[in-house]
Parts: sequence; structure tokens; C-alpha cells
Amino acid sequence: MSTQQTMWAPPTAGVIGTAAAGVLLAVGAVTLVTDLPGRILIGLAAVGLLVFAQMSWWARPKLAISGDALVYRGWWRERTIGRSDIALIRITEFRRIGRRVRLLEIDTTDDRLLVLSRWDLGTDPVQVLDALTETGFAPGPGRAPLR
Repeated sequence: MSTQQTMWAPPTAGVIGTAAAGVLLAVGAVTLVTDLPGRILIGLAAVGLLVFAQMSWWARPKLAISGDALVYRGWWRERTIGRSDIALIRITEFRRIGRRVRLLEIDTTDDRLLVLSRWDLGTDPVQVLDALTETGFAPGPGRAPLR
């Protein structure tokens, strides 16, 4: 039996880097930019990056296996999803700006769709699907989707 990861979150270095970029933009808006429209635009970008970094930090871990349920933590609230509440878990893959993008989709029985990207999970969504399959949350090869 292999030891699987049971929590996934945005990468710590990425969140810290986003916050640092926000601080640098804020400092630049206050000290370097002399025209008012430029200060406003760069200041808004700085605030946006800082808010995004803070909210990404608060939502850690974004997805976790907790006993017989999945715990999804969003920016505003935490949601516990039991095995019986999961209708389907799958990977959606498409090309975007010349590269392949994968998303983990968790469809619940109450018609809610949770979409998690590589940023949200801190790893490839396929690895998360493998861990969810091994723990019985997603159907494995030869198994019908959960309904």
C-alpha cells in the first residue's frame, strides 16, 4: 500500500511570490510613477495581487481527504462533500495559448460543479485524481462513474 497525499493547496512559494510582486508594485506606484492614471492602474494591480495572495493563503488546503469525505475550502467558506454527494470526478483537458491545461472537476449530486486548477491543487490534477481513485472517491479503471 502506497502513501498517498491527502491534502492539496496552492504552492507556498507561488503565494509568497504573488504577494511580493504586489508589494513591489505598490512601492513602485508610490515612489516611481509620476502620472496619476499610471499610479491608479499600478496601485489597482498591486491591490489585486495582494488580495489574491491573501485569499489563496486563507483557502489552504484547497482540497483534502478527511475520513469518508472531501473537504473543499473556498475563499469564503468550507464545504464537506461525502462520498454519496459525489456524482462524478473527472479531468478536463484543453489547449490554451499553446499549452495543455488540465482541470479537476468534481460534480456533486446537488448540481454544483467544483473546478480546481493546477494552481489550486499545487500539483498536476491527474495525480490528485489518482489519489482520489485509490481512496475510493473516484471510479477506477473498469468501474462505472459514481451516481
